[in-house]
Amino acid sequence: MDDNLVVAEKEIKALTHKIELLKKEIGKVIVGQEETVEQLLIVFLAGGHALLEGVPGLAKTLLIRTLARAVDLNFNRIQFTPDLMPSDIIGTEIMEEDQSTGKKFFKFNKGPIFSNIILADEINRTPPKTQAALLEAMQEFEVTYSGITYKMDRPFFILATQNPIEQSGTFPLPEAQQDRFLFYIKIGYPTEIEEAEILKNTTGSKVDEIEKVISGDEILQLQKLVRQVYISDDLIAYVNQIVRATRPNTSNNSFVKEWVSWGAGPRAGQAMILTAKARALQAGRFAVNLDDLKRVALPVLRHRILVNFRAEAEGITSDVVAIKLIEHLQFSPK
Repeated sequence: MDDNLVVAEKEIKALTHKIELLKKEIGKVIVGQEETVEQLLIVFLAGGHALLEGVPGLAKTLLIRTLARAVDLNFNRIQFTPDLMPSDIIGTEIMEEDQSTGKKFFKFNKGPIFSNIILADEINRTPPKTQAALLEAMQEFEVTYSGITYKMDRPFFILATQNPIEQSGTFPLPEAQQDRFLFYIKIGYPTEIEEAEILKNTTGSKVDEIEKVISGDEILQLQKLVRQVYISDDLIAYVNQIVRATRPNTSNNSFVKEWVSWGAGPRAGQAMILTAKARALQAGRFAVNLDDLKRVALPVLRHRILVNFRAEAEGITSDVVAIKLIEHLQFSPK
């Protein structure tokens, strides 16, 4: 065997081992929520952003803080409120004076968005104008202010939390902004056993120390490695079939035509493939399988399918449509 191949294989195993260490550190603080943690790390490895939804008290913020503590990167938390302005996120120009010449000039003072990991806490508590301030940074990894473009440091990872939109005092995220999130993760209540353990662990004096187990450079290497994971043409065709089946005008499924106003765009297919690759790598595999695609389909599609009024009246959500589609569409390799 080529010595270079042996070295490369060892380096890859060392990198993928860091993912397990990261899970272990998160597990010191977060009880249960294995699927949520897995999905969060998938988005992290894929180089995208995640939207987490759950009622207050389900440790959404704690989960993200714990992840940030286990990674050797800069971290900022932005608390979204109704009076938050775009400049509070992006930054603003301030006037300064050159001490040697006495001339005054404007200097851009960077806002909290200029960090590696951003916790956008309760993003749906702020008006759409401020929510939109995140769009360019999320998609282009840069911010433009007064005609000047400022690059974000990489890796750049936004984790936004929101309370369910049925609660008062919230501003639902526009569909265009939701589409910028690779995954829409919903966090449910813990089991009885998990909840008992949470009560025990959080009311005592013991504090678990979180170690930094992975660097920014290693994360960038893993993100590059994700894109090299193999996926067959048959599986790509299956992804294309699923995405096109969400659209009323191209779907052969009567329930889609009956319940859906707008289906998922091409970005959904890109997200499915990329996150399936990240899931495969997380499991130590270098090829995507059918189970990878099925496991990432729901958090990819739930915010990219817009149900109509009739569906809402019948209690049909985008989750119901996506799950029904995955069940109906059979994978048929050529």
